[in-house]
Amino acid sequence: MWLLMLLGGGIVVTILGPIEISGFGDANWLIASIIKAVIAIILVIIWILVLSKLKNWIFQKEIQS
Repeated sequence: MWLLMLLGGGIVVTILGPIEISGFGDANWLIASIIKAVIAIILVIIWILVLSKLKNWIFQKEIQS
Protein backbone atom coordinates (compact mmCIF):
# COMPACT_ATOMS: atom_id res chain seq x y z
CA MET A 1 0.00 0.00 0.00
CA TRP A 2 2.77 2.43 0.91
CA LEU A 3 4.61 1.54 -2.26
CA LEU A 4 1.57 2.46 -4.35
CA MET A 5 1.21 5.80 -2.57
CA LEU A 6 4.88 6.65 -3.05
CA LEU A 7 4.75 5.55 -6.67
CA GLY A 8 1.67 7.69 -7.28
CA GLY A 9 3.28 10.73 -5.70
CA GLY A 10 6.41 10.20 -7.76
CA ILE A 11 4.42 9.95 -10.97
CA VAL A 12 2.49 13.11 -10.20
CA VAL A 13 5.59 15.12 -9.35
CA THR A 14 7.91 13.88 -12.09
CA ILE A 15 5.51 13.43 -14.99
CA LEU A 16 2.51 15.66 -14.38
CA GLY A 17 4.37 18.58 -12.81
CA PRO A 18 6.41 19.64 -15.83
CA ILE A 19 3.52 19.41 -18.34
CA GLU A 20 3.19 22.68 -20.24
CA ILE A 21 0.76 23.58 -23.00
CA SER A 22 1.39 26.26 -25.60
CA GLY A 23 -0.60 27.73 -28.43
CA PHE A 24 -3.62 28.95 -26.47
CA GLY A 25 -2.38 32.41 -25.54
CA ASP A 26 -3.22 33.49 -22.01
CA ALA A 27 -5.14 30.27 -21.34
CA ASN A 28 -2.03 28.04 -21.47
CA TRP A 29 -1.81 27.71 -17.68
CA LEU A 30 -5.55 27.07 -17.34
CA ILE A 31 -5.63 24.29 -19.93
CA ALA A 32 -2.47 22.70 -18.49
CA SER A 33 -4.01 22.81 -15.00
CA ILE A 34 -7.23 21.19 -16.22
CA ILE A 35 -5.28 18.41 -17.95
CA LYS A 36 -3.17 17.82 -14.84
CA ALA A 37 -6.25 17.74 -12.61
CA VAL A 38 -8.07 15.24 -14.83
CA ILE A 39 -5.04 12.94 -14.99
CA ALA A 40 -4.55 13.20 -11.20
CA ILE A 41 -8.20 12.31 -10.56
CA ILE A 42 -7.95 9.31 -12.89
CA LEU A 43 -4.80 8.14 -11.07
CA VAL A 44 -6.54 8.47 -7.71
CA ILE A 45 -9.45 6.34 -8.95
CA ILE A 46 -7.03 3.70 -10.25
CA TRP A 47 -5.13 3.70 -6.95
CA ILE A 48 -8.36 3.27 -4.98
CA LEU A 49 -9.39 0.32 -7.17
CA VAL A 50 -5.97 -1.32 -6.85
CA LEU A 51 -5.90 -0.87 -3.07
CA SER A 52 -9.44 -2.24 -2.79
CA LYS A 53 -8.47 -5.34 -4.79
CA LEU A 54 -5.34 -5.75 -2.66
CA LYS A 55 -7.37 -5.48 0.54
CA ASN A 56 -9.89 -8.07 -0.68
CA TRP A 57 -7.09 -10.43 -1.69
CA ILE A 58 -5.45 -10.14 1.74
CA PHE A 59 -8.74 -10.74 3.56
CA GLN A 60 -9.54 -13.76 1.40
CA LYS A 61 -6.09 -15.16 2.10
CA GLU A 62 -6.59 -14.69 5.86
CA ILE A 63 -10.04 -16.28 5.81
CA GLN A 64 -8.75 -19.35 3.98
CA SER A 65 -5.95 -19.95 6.46
